[in-house]
This record gives sequence, structure tokens and C-alpha cells, in this order.
Amino acid sequence: MMFLEFFVWGSWYVTMGTFLGNNLKSADQEISLAFSTQSFGAIIAPFIVGLIADRYFHAQRILGAIHLLGAGLMYLLYSSTDFSGFFPVLLAYMILFMPTLALVNSISFNQMKDPAKEFSIVRVWGTIGWIASGLLISTLGWDSVAGLADGMLKNTWLMASLVSLALGIYSFTLPATPPRAQAQGEFKLSEALGLDALALLKHRNFAIFFLSSILICIPLAFYYQNASPFLTEIGVENSTGKMTIGQVSEVLFMLALPLFFSRFGIKKTLIVAMLAWAIRYLFFAFGDADSGVWMLLVGIALHGVCYDFFFVSGQIYTDAHAGHRFKSSAQGLITLATYGVGMLIGFWAAGQISNHFLDGSGKHDWTSIWLIPAGISVLVLLFFISFFKKEKIKPITNPN
Repeated sequence: MMFLEFFVWGSWYVTMGTFLGNNLKSADQEISLAFSTQSFGAIIAPFIVGLIADRYFHAQRILGAIHLLGAGLMYLLYSSTDFSGFFPVLLAYMILFMPTLALVNSISFNQMKDPAKEFSIVRVWGTIGWIASGLLISTLGWDSVAGLADGMLKNTWLMASLVSLALGIYSFTLPATPPRAQAQGEFKLSEALGLDALALLKHRNFAIFFLSSILICIPLAFYYQNASPFLTEIGVENSTGKMTIGQVSEVLFMLALPLFFSRFGIKKTLIVAMLAWAIRYLFFAFGDADSGVWMLLVGIALHGVCYDFFFVSGQIYTDAHAGHRFKSSAQGLITLATYGVGMLIGFWAAGQISNHFLDGSGKHDWTSIWLIPAGISVLVLLFFISFFKKEKIKPITNPN
């Protein structure tokens, strides 16, 4: 289930910017609008999971239904010929898809006696699925120079459609995960959106962390939106396969996080993550497809530090502050703030800045583009170092 879930997402998400620019001749602002559908989906997801999935239907059944619908929408995206027909279908798909990230977790937890020990073994197969999709795209040559010239990236949507169809059918065979309405009591929209946890912002350190989380998602959006078009434009071969290095490092640094976190504490862990973000973008700014390709590969490999050391340790920190009263609400609030608000701003900014540094021949000034998120990362880092006070919390090995 996890393998197929993230295989579907990885099949198109990494290369979408390149596909839109190459196949549909979309402008940078249109590409940023396409990526922002993830943020809209993250904002709307609590409504679907809280109002529908958790209260009236078995999780595995609604997961199956969503992926069957998703297979049809992916096929429509495969058939799209212009952005005006592409965007509304993608928006509908992401509104449906984002809640499935919570559903697969619910299905997993419902079958486990000790999720803290068992979940990571299951969840890692999602990362493996993402890696597999990227390697397959590059192995088939869809992102090669010849493949791009022939418009072969179009096939990523067909692949996602077929795998989504398989997952949709397979989901109905998963163990029963009944609705939790009776156990949960009356549904509260404020709790589903995490608004109950706003009380945590009275704590100075948590407020600084919360604001830093939103701000750091602005440069993060540059990576998701621009990395594939950037590598393709400067002539890096098999760029999609090379970008899976980021997911491999994510697995490795996930294993290293508990040790680092317990030894150095929350502040130093978050500082390392934000510093890694700045270094990554500096490497992207000054690397190239020839003698400087090592800088690009190191920048990609830093994804594990950037993501795990900030977001996963941030989930641990949030969980420790929330306690039992706001445990679910606090995680919902952070998700809404980062993947919703923060990345929505980031995708918009990335589109505007990319378009600003586009010349008449259709080439980008990538050095200038990447220096901007590098600078933003440094500013967020300085803000965090200046105002976040050293704090000890009880380390947790699994954020879920």
C-alpha cells in the first residue's frame, strides 16, 4: 500500500514542472499555480478526512474509491493539450489525493500493536516507491534529451493512472479500518484544522518555531517546483533518477535523527536543517552539468537533512508541547501552516522570480534564481537563532 501510494505521487510530481514547460509550453506562473494545488489540497484535506472518511466510511474503502477516481483524472491529465484544460483536473486530483496521505497512516496504525516500533518499517516503503518511480522514468528515457524532444514525459501521467487503478482495486482487499466517529465523539472543525492548538502560540519558543516553519517552506517550494526544470535545462542526463538521491538520503538521515536529536537538542537540530537549506541552494546556484555536477548531487543529497531534521524533529517538538489535549490539533495546525500557507506563498514566489529571470531565448538565470531561496533560508536561520531560546524536551523516536 505504501509503495504504491508514493509511487503514484512520485510518478508525476518530480517531473511536472519540466512536463508543463516542455509539453504544454506553460509559463513559470502557470507552473507555480500547478504546484500550488498541493497546498490547496492540504488545506481542504482535513474537511474530507474529518467530515467524511473518519466518520462514515471504512478508511480502506474510501482510499480505494479515491484512487479509482484518481486513475480517471490522471488519464485526463495524460490527454491534456493545454494548461487551461490541465489545471482544473489537477486541482480536483490533489484535493482528492492529499487526504490519502492521512488514510494510509490510519490503515497502518489500526493494524499495529506498537506503532512507534512498527510504523517506520512500513512507511519506508513509501520512500522506496517514490525512488522506484523516479528511477523507472530515467531508465525508460522519458526525461532524456531525446525523450523530451519526443514529448515522452507525457507517459508519466499514464503510468500514474495505471498504478492508481491498481492501488484503487488493491485497497479494497486491505484489512478493515472502520470509521472512528463513535470513539472520537462529535466532530469539531476547529480541531480538524488544528485551530484549537493556537493556544500553544502563547509559548514564546513555540511561536518562534511556528513562524519559522511557515517561512522556511517558502524556499522549500523552490526545490519542489524548480529542481527538475533546472536540471533538465542545464543538461543533466537522467535528472529524475538522480533526484531520487534525495529520498535515499531521507531514509539514512531518518535513522540518524533520533541520535542527533537526543544528543544536540531541538535548537541545534533545527539550525542544522536550515543551514543545509542555504548550502543546498548555493550549490545549485554555482553548480553545472560538467565539472560542477558534484555540487548539484550534494545539493540533492542534502534533502534528507533539510526535510528530516526540520519537519520530523518539528513534529516531535510539536507533539511534546501539545501534550494529550492538543496532540491531533497541533499536528493539524503545523500541516496547515507549512504545506498550506507557507508552501502556497513559496510556489507563488518561485513562479514570479523564475519568470523575472527568464530571457528572450527561453533560458533562465538559474544562479540568480537559486541565490534568492538561499538568502531567504539564511534570514530565517538568523531569525530563529536570535529569538529561539535553548530548550530541553523529551526525545521521541517516532513522530507519529
